[in-house]
Amino acid sequence: MVALIGSLTGLLFVCIPIIWIVMHYSQRRSNSSLTEEEARQLDELVQVADAMAERIKALEAILDAEYPDWREHDGKD
Repeated sequence: MVALIGSLTGLLFVCIPIIWIVMHYSQRRSNSSLTEEEARQLDELVQVADAMAERIKALEAILDAEYPDWREHDGKD
């Protein structure tokens, strides 16, 4: 029984990385249909979105400090 569990564990340690590698590179290949310009624009949009997310986090932190219950405000005032 212990040998069976050890064999299954070893099999998982071998199979899971192989499956992950295959899925990772097949996903990259499917994205290769983008032109170089489209890929550049996509990278630029990702950078802009990341910057916006950081700004939103900063603004929410300021609002949390200044107006702790601002999230419950429904905007009908």
